[in-house]
Amino acid sequence: MRTPGRSRLPPAAAWLRARDPDLAATRRAGRTAIVMPALFALCGQVIGSPTMAAFAAFGSFSMLLLVDFTGPMVQRLRAHLGLAVAWAVLVCLGTLVAHQIWLAVTTMAVIGFLVLFAGVVSSVLAGTSTALLLAFVLPVTSPVPLSQLPARLAGAGLAAAAAMIAVCLLWPRPTTDPLCAPAARVCRAAAAQLRTDASLLAGGPGAPSGTKCRAVADEAATAAADLRGVFDATPYRPTGLSVGSRAVVRLVDELTWLSSILADSAPPLDGRPACDIDARTVRRAAAAVLDEAADLLDTPRNAPDGLRTAAGDLRAAMARMERNATARLPVHHAGAGTPAQVHPVIGALDLSFRAQELGFATLQIADNVDLASAAERRSWPERLLGREPDAVARPLVAARERAAAHLQPQSVWLHNSLRGAIGLGMAVALADLISVQHSFWVLLGTLSVLRSNALNTGQNALRAVGGTIAGSIVGTGLLQLIGQHGTVLWFLLPFAVLLAGIAPSVISFAAGQASFTITLVVLFNIGQNPDWHIVLLRIEDIAIGCAVSVLVGLFFWPRGAAAAVERALAEAYTDSARYLAGAVEYAVGRCGGGVPSAEFALQEGREAAAAARRLDDAFRTYLAERGQKPVPLADMTTLVTGIVGLRLAADAVLGLWQRAAQPYGEADRAQARLVLLSAAGRVSGWYRDLAAGLGRDGSVRDPLPRNPTAEAQLVDSLRRDLSDEQGRATDTAVRIIWTADHLDAARRLQPSLAAAARPGSAS
Repeated sequence: MRTPGRSRLPPAAAWLRARDPDLAATRRAGRTAIVMPALFALCGQVIGSPTMAAFAAFGSFSMLLLVDFTGPMVQRLRAHLGLAVAWAVLVCLGTLVAHQIWLAVTTMAVIGFLVLFAGVVSSVLAGTSTALLLAFVLPVTSPVPLSQLPARLAGAGLAAAAAMIAVCLLWPRPTTDPLCAPAARVCRAAAAQLRTDASLLAGGPGAPSGTKCRAVADEAATAAADLRGVFDATPYRPTGLSVGSRAVVRLVDELTWLSSILADSAPPLDGRPACDIDARTVRRAAAAVLDEAADLLDTPRNAPDGLRTAAGDLRAAMARMERNATARLPVHHAGAGTPAQVHPVIGALDLSFRAQELGFATLQIADNVDLASAAERRSWPERLLGREPDAVARPLVAARERAAAHLQPQSVWLHNSLRGAIGLGMAVALADLISVQHSFWVLLGTLSVLRSNALNTGQNALRAVGGTIAGSIVGTGLLQLIGQHGTVLWFLLPFAVLLAGIAPSVISFAAGQASFTITLVVLFNIGQNPDWHIVLLRIEDIAIGCAVSVLVGLFFWPRGAAAAVERALAEAYTDSARYLAGAVEYAVGRCGGGVPSAEFALQEGREAAAAARRLDDAFRTYLAERGQKPVPLADMTTLVTGIVGLRLAADAVLGLWQRAAQPYGEADRAQARLVLLSAAGRVSGWYRDLAAGLGRDGSVRDPLPRNPTAEAQLVDSLRRDLSDEQGRATDTAVRIIWTADHLDAARRLQPSLAAAARPGSAS
């Protein structure tokens, strides 16, 4: 449900909420706007140490604005303490090597690679890469005698202490992901609809009225729409890299998928609905799972025992429904069915299949909620080293294996790390070669726009220079207005810092660069006569850094993380489509009376699962990449989650026939097998075409329409197989119809995937 007061917010607050829904950027910027000027004033005006003031200012800027640790407060403080120790080490190292240019360049390249590549190990390290690089860039570009090292460390230490106090007391970040609360509401609303539908199917005097059914269904649909709205309002999640965050991101599409299944499977409100005891039991069991999932989303650090028990009950209920399906078939003991007897069978099977589909979707949601909860329960060392929840390997072993897996020539993360290291090293060398007055700004220009995609690097470079020019013009105007009244700059500094923190997230990259330039103009004119000539030097310095970034981006692996995700998506869809076709081929072999080996289909399933894991790694890289995303997060997540639906359909078909008893071998099912193979070929072929068309303008096929002719052929082919020679219903016909239903479920995923894959779909 939408917050009633949201619509009554002042226009400025409503605009900010629309662009920063959970106020993460605003919260970080507000803290920094208070702490950074206070430390700068304390060190510069009270203590009287310009060196200490500079490191306290940039240290607080780095530790408050460039990082946003998640988890319980204790773990966040541990993360900040670890960041402070890393800052001290890098400040010492940068100060020691700054006097020898060859040593400074080499060390910058090595440190740059190690810091950037370490992000592959865990989300904690990935989220701190820019802050750690700034800790080395600041001293290595400002050579000073070693006697000033204590002042530098004192400034950085003061910044770390202030940052730890600020994250505890000044608008602390919520413990849970901002998507958890609306996701929990969707789970509870869906559970209420499942129970209402089950009561309607039961009938009797206690059955809910049509008005109540519609109200409950509308509430579930509204909750799902609100969740999607919150998610779509976030164009990208620069800190959403952890296992738990990625599980919650996938949960959005899974709950949207569940909502659409609920809408399709709701029993009719006019007339008496068909009665299926097992289907009602499955719906109620799924409702219990969703309630437990909602509770765990609200308190993710609690034990998941209730959720796992409810999931086990749901699996048992689904197994009973599958075993009992044939006992409820309206088949007379007279041999082959007649046309009048076929449609009641299809209707009864459709009711149980919808319950089965709801059960599968609910179990997938439960697994993701369980994963997110397990990730939250990890210890701090496990988070730091990126240990997967419930992994067998020790944290250090798991971190080493993950890093080794990306030391491959095709690894995008390796490419990004090498590119960043080379770019930063070149910037240090170039700044010394041309004797730039403050090479620190050259490094900042390089760091701010260096991307893994040459085109986007160039675009960011233009935006960076344009934003710097705009900020410089504004800063120059301010200095001219202020004149000799330099005290006014102290009052402007907090507002400049606040704007610099908010603008990149809620306005644009260029606006952020302009705001940051204004902050620097104000910061470096405090305490001296305001001089607008320094602005021209800053434009020159940052332009040099941007040029370095563009050159490095052009000559070193100009394909970025977005391209890697597209390749991984294509591989995952190709392998999953092959898996679905293989599962149907196995089903066709079983329904023909034989007992073919399932090993081939199982191997295809393993290959599809491996492709899905590679996709998850690529998706994590995509989330970690700095700058605006070329594809909105909502569309990319829809495409990534579509793999889950496709594999789930294949898993369901394979499991359905693996659990089947030896079929009655004398029935003629040739026509049914042809219909299934034809449907599998059409559906898997569409997904293969989608894989081939990803990233190509306008090459995505239209979704497949429903095929009533094929459905009629399947019904006709099964008329003689609805009962055996003894007049008993056969479960082979049930499984054939359910297999066709699973294929249709995979087909129903196609409209949302086609919309997400087409260029401009988010506009």
